[in-house]
Amino acid sequence: MSDRIFNILFLCTGNSARSILAESALNQLGDGRFRAFSAGSFPKGAVNPDAIALLGRIEYPTEGLRSKSWEEFSGADAPVMDFVFTVCDDAAGETCPIWPGHPMTAHYGIEDPSHVQGTPVERERAFVTALRYLENRIKLFIALPFDRLDALALRTHVREIGHGEGASSRRGDAA
Repeated sequence: MSDRIFNILFLCTGNSARSILAESALNQLGDGRFRAFSAGSFPKGAVNPDAIALLGRIEYPTEGLRSKSWEEFSGADAPVMDFVFTVCDDAAGETCPIWPGHPMTAHYGIEDPSHVQGTPVERERAFVTALRYLENRIKLFIALPFDRLDALALRTHVREIGHGEGASSRRGDAA
């Protein structure tokens, strides 16, 4: 097993819920082998309070989480990403910046829990469900034998993960 730390960027349009949940989950579950970031094409400027509340309840990291533009990760001084995953269908359909290092991309789309209206219990259920789908994908991703797969096999496995339970779209794989 390699000691290499992989940089992963999760993208969503608003960078307030799904991408934030994914960033925190990978930083928690990745056992130090992965460094997760998140960003949005049109960031809302604030993290959804239901996302922060859920992450806090399950003791996932919340320090430093903020809604930010993907432009922060496209410049020369940005960390070089190994993987870029879109987690919403809108971001998957947008023209992304050219990422330094040409990372591997995939679409891990799920429904937006912040669109759920209703009681606090109904909203919490939507966020818990979204996090469960993201955790399932992340666990499959971090279990891949990175040091034993060639680039084509790795790309195939990484993209197949996005077609799992809860996938919001099967229309595309590229970020």
